[in-house]
Amino acid sequence: MRPKVPPDYPDDAIPEPLHKGRGALSNETSRYDTEKRIRTTDGWEQGGPAELADDEDLPPLRTTLTRDATRTILARNTSPDIPFDRSINPYRGCEHGCIYCFARPTHAYLGLSPGLDFETRILFKPEAAKLLSAELASPKYRCDVIAMGTNTDPYQPVERELKVTRQILRVLSDFNNPVGIVTKNHLITRDIDILADMAKRNLAEVFLSVTTLDRDLARTMEPRASTPRKRLDAIRLLSQAGIPTGVMSAPMIPGLNDHEMEAILEASRDAGATRAGYTVLRLPLEIKELFEEWLRVNRPDRAERVLSLIRQMRGGALYQAEFGTRMKGEGPIAQLLSARFAAAVKRLDLNRVRYRLDTLRFSVPESARTALVDAKRDSRQMRLL
Repeated sequence: MRPKVPPDYPDDAIPEPLHKGRGALSNETSRYDTEKRIRTTDGWEQGGPAELADDEDLPPLRTTLTRDATRTILARNTSPDIPFDRSINPYRGCEHGCIYCFARPTHAYLGLSPGLDFETRILFKPEAAKLLSAELASPKYRCDVIAMGTNTDPYQPVERELKVTRQILRVLSDFNNPVGIVTKNHLITRDIDILADMAKRNLAEVFLSVTTLDRDLARTMEPRASTPRKRLDAIRLLSQAGIPTGVMSAPMIPGLNDHEMEAILEASRDAGATRAGYTVLRLPLEIKELFEEWLRVNRPDRAERVLSLIRQMRGGALYQAEFGTRMKGEGPIAQLLSARFAAAVKRLDLNRVRYRLDTLRFSVPESARTALVDAKRDSRQMRLL
């Protein structure tokens, strides 16, 4: 049973019992730390040296929540291969525990591990809606689509109680600011009331990320994300509510799940998806070691083949960070994936319509203007004191 979160969001970390497992198998220290930690035993656990502390003997990991005292909520980017220039991340770290998550290395900036820390030590932004309202109300703000789910998932399990994402959506709806969301969690259907209303004004679009239809693979590779069946159900419910919904078959991992691409696209189309996209596996920084460790433990029979195929898409390395190729890879295997995707999209009649979300409806509510004026006045008074 999940803990109840007090309404005033206390600074103390809130523990949560482990109930679904974790993705990473280790918790190496941040790449910025000079000291390295390792797990060891003195041989006295559980009755003596003969019984060393295997994973099953260790106490369960608990998720802890900590306030993120950020002063801004909109993140900006200028990457030429990303189709948006601003995004919101309500959380830092992600309970879903996807072993391949390219956001894992960001936890190193906090002095935490991209391994188990990333999925067990979550920072949340309780002031997100208030900060967003102030930023949107600023005379300097120029409306454009805001992306959510581009780093960590806005609908990870803790969102069920915290409702930070739901509060953000209410602000975006009040300002008529369009939003595009990517998620792996069925929890997004909770917010159909807001999203359907925004969709009527051409202000919302959603993509479900479906990596595999194999529940066993999903359970180990992305342990706390919704099951593949639940993600397809979310596509169905969202599309039935009139919300433009697509599927991201991502990431495609050669030799592991790439053979499922067409089946994922077809199942998503049958559920109501009208758009589709894909990316290939990205392994920057610490993710290379985390993914290889996971692969050798969970799929030892195919580990060498998978790693070999990845290198064939990355010029002999496990990752290349160049814009333009980092999302798709290069070489014959990458070209074949691209051709297969294009053929499937054409056969399934996907991507025929590109939704252009409306940025011309944007307007600042009078309540937000008043709040901005009051905040500026209070700030001036504080400076005078």
